[in-house]
Amino acid sequence: MAINFKLILGIIGNIISMCLFASPMPTFWDIIQKRDVQRYSAIPYVCTLLNCMLWVVYRLPDVSLQVLVVTINLSGCLIELIYISIYLAYAPKKTQTKALKLLGAMMVSFILVVVIVLEVVHDKHRRKLIIGVFCAVFSVGMYASPLTVMGMVIRTHSVEFMPFLLSLFNFMNGFVWFGYAFVGHIDIFIMIPNGLGALSGMAQLLLFFIYRNAPPVVAQQLELNESGTPPETLPPSIHIISADCD
Repeated sequence: MAINFKLILGIIGNIISMCLFASPMPTFWDIIQKRDVQRYSAIPYVCTLLNCMLWVVYRLPDVSLQVLVVTINLSGCLIELIYISIYLAYAPKKTQTKALKLLGAMMVSFILVVVIVLEVVHDKHRRKLIIGVFCAVFSVGMYASPLTVMGMVIRTHSVEFMPFLLSLFNFMNGFVWFGYAFVGHIDIFIMIPNGLGALSGMAQLLLFFIYRNAPPVVAQQLELNESGTPPETLPPSIHIISADCD
């Protein structure tokens, strides 16, 4: 019974994970139409890519095979690569350079971890432990990456650059996989990051409902605010306040 329930949760988790991967599509359609990344950040997509790649390795035969986990995260890798490619194509030079440096650092870290673990550690249980720790750490990073955007929401009182669907599916994804981790054998590597992910998603949804009716913030106005322009010269909505995938 527990195994069947775990399978059901796993299937639901896969469906929600695909929705999570697809949720930024309106954002990237907006980027393509405007031919500009505006104030959107590449950090969540780079973190999600790394997270998916680590989970693929975690569930490979040389570590701990689970076909559904491998397939959903391979799909996630492909989708995130498409998003990052679009972001780089429309980002200004300075932003593009920063995103490429972050992506390069993530890829080098991933390759080093995988090569060292697979070549040096020969016991499967130890491999699972080491890769599982990395998966948990970077899953937390994936769920925490929207904190920069949440900070912008609090500073500007506008949710213009925090997509609702991404926040919703972050919450749902974390909640379902958190429950999945408790059925049968408890898997702390799934439980901890997804529990934190559910809390992060809940916080994002709370901010969305608090500031959902605020007028959109024009990027140039936000830049003036950050450069030190007195608040009274800006619209009333702008105030200075400090702020994938299993």
